Amino acid sequence: MRRRTETPATTLSPRSEDWVADRPSHGSSGLWAEHLELAYDTETVVRDLSLEVPEGRITVICGPNACGKSTLLRGLARLLRPRHGAVHLDGQSIARLPTRVVAMRVGLLPQAPQAPEGLTVEDLVARGRFPHQRWFQQWSYEDERAVDAALALSGVDDLRDRPVDELSGGQRQRAWIAMALAQETPILLLDEPTTFLDLAHQVEVLDLLAELNERQGRTVVMVLHDLNEASRYAHHLVAMRGGRVHTSGAPAEILTPETIGEVFGVSARVIEDPVTGTPLCVPYSEARSAGRRGRSDADRGAGAVRLETGN
Repeated sequence: MRRRTETPATTLSPRSEDWVADRPSHGSSGLWAEHLELAYDTETVVRDLSLEVPEGRITVICGPNACGKSTLLRGLARLLRPRHGAVHLDGQSIARLPTRVVAMRVGLLPQAPQAPEGLTVEDLVARGRFPHQRWFQQWSYEDERAVDAALALSGVDDLRDRPVDELSGGQRQRAWIAMALAQETPILLLDEPTTFLDLAHQVEVLDLLAELNERQGRTVVMVLHDLNEASRYAHHLVAMRGGRVHTSGAPAEILTPETIGEVFGVSARVIEDPVTGTPLCVPYSEARSAGRRGRSDADRGAGAVRLETGN
């Protein structure tokens, strides 16, 4: 169990609006990849991929299953060594930077992470503070503040003493998000952060990430499967297919029927979201649509016959 410290009387509550607004700027957070090739053993997953992550913006990576989205995120976080090419962080090759430096700049929430058996939520979130600790001071008030704030912001403050392995899928996901927030990195990489969450908590988590971006200037990169969520929250959209970037840009430029068809192999209409004004994707099956049109025509014809015959 981590050691708790006394809170100075003048300190703002982690739930305070002023606390969020008064956090220091994270500064430059340039992250980009050039001619990146990533592989598992002999299987190449990402091929000759170049990508610049817009600083201080929300970037969403989307694409069909097995197109390399999660692998790309692992490569950007230096968890997977490139076979060719390089990832750069703040003008330097990320491969040459000390591990602690990378951990203080880039935080990663992987897909379906696992916690040690019996580990409590509070202790899991406290692990996000490891990069900030020194051998002569392993726990500080700043660590305490960051953990309490992350627990509150992620909505798991009341679960802090519960073992992670006893939580529901949604609660567990929010606990892991809290750990990523406690790390307080200027760059956040999240692989499907809304997995296991119900609709209300999906919106809650995405709103939280948007607020961190707007008020603290954090650079957020996340993989999302829901194109409409991506459209609502992303400033920059990256569409992948076959281990490469198919296209990238603002959602209004990327989410077109043509691009959706090329990337996902599905027909879609794109209309304006009545709430946000962002592009809203409505996928459909050509075969089912044709079948329904045929049934509707038949029903109208049958109705006309009934009217004529008086039945």
